[in-house]
Amino acid sequence: MAETSLERLIEPIVKEMNCVLWGIEQISHGRQSTLKVYIDSDNGVDVDDCARVSRQISSLLDVEDLISGSYTLEVSSPGLERRLFKAEHFERFKGAMIKLSLRSSFEGRRRFRGILCGLEDKQVVLRMGEEEVLLPVEGIERANIIGEID
Repeated sequence: MAETSLERLIEPIVKEMNCVLWGIEQISHGRQSTLKVYIDSDNGVDVDDCARVSRQISSLLDVEDLISGSYTLEVSSPGLERRLFKAEHFERFKGAMIKLSLRSSFEGRRRFRGILCGLEDKQVVLRMGEEEVLLPVEGIERANIIGEID
């Protein structure tokens, strides 16, 4: 969950556009890759916000040339089942139902689902039924909110 040079480069642009950089994902598909940039704001994000931010980021990446090879840039809202990228995301969504997967197994398993209780000493506290499990933040491969629609 460390901040990358790409995040440091993109974040000021996103802020300038009155949004917050939620997270960045780079996905490779052979020689082609996709750079997914998730933005958010207190008022939500619409298609126009994504288009404005996308144009600015695209121009910057053309100049900086940080991504080798061809890539597709996608800018979107994190959505209802948003991915949790940063430690502060785990604090912000205390009480939410989440699912997460680890890079390597912990007590014989890699996938967990439960209620997020927050962070404690750089570990995610997850309540699964009557049991609480502490999982190291740096060992998390992916964590997402489980969206609930009323």
